[in-house]
Amino acid sequence: MFFLRQIFTAAAAAAFFSSAHSVEPADRQFESLAGLPAADRRALPAQTIEVEIDLAAGAGLGVEVTGERALARYRMAFNQVAEGWSWQPLADPAVDDYYRYKFLPLQSVTVERGEYVHEDKIGAPQQMKVIWRYDYFLAFDNLYDFYPRSIDDDAGFAADLPANAVGHLGMRAKLLLSEPVISESTTFWKATYGKPTDFTLKKRYFVGTLEEILFVDLESGAVLCVISPGHSGCRRR
Repeated sequence: MFFLRQIFTAAAAAAFFSSAHSVEPADRQFESLAGLPAADRRALPAQTIEVEIDLAAGAGLGVEVTGERALARYRMAFNQVAEGWSWQPLADPAVDDYYRYKFLPLQSVTVERGEYVHEDKIGAPQQMKVIWRYDYFLAFDNLYDFYPRSIDDDAGFAADLPANAVGHLGMRAKLLLSEPVISESTTFWKATYGKPTDFTLKKRYFVGTLEEILFVDLESGAVLCVISPGHSGCRRR
């Protein structure tokens, strides 16, 4: 039985990580990992996943064009994972952050789950919608392996790129998974008369060590720049 379980674990892991090389959407990668029994996830050796960064989420990416070159900068100063497992209440803010883990947004999926009639205001029954949203993130604790910690709102990942790539620029990240591999938190807002929607927000995280940031041309698929730990700038492939 133990031998068969090892075979199953290896096969499931191989299927997941072979598909991950095609940069599957974050929700599919998360579901693949979540579908493994917890014991099997813990037994997996360290593996690297590659995911698309959602550049439409927030205002992280800024681009300055000068002639035929463009400076792309993805700002990270406020990308703190505000979850209990990331909180360091005894941190000295002069040398460390209160939130150990930083995040990169990957995907947001909204699911409508029907309606029901409810009387939140006396004498005024109304239709209440039920909506769930799943937000996906990378969570990593080695941001300052990429650049020195500083008090600078513009701190982040910067790349010198061809100006003609700006209109179809994408970003990807490679993460070396570590315990607990994935994590999820849930927040619920009950429908009211003024806001007739039951809203459930699930934040889903891939947890690990950031290995690379890639700037890519979405039209050609070419990798324009790779940023890795210990390098102040980018290198090309």
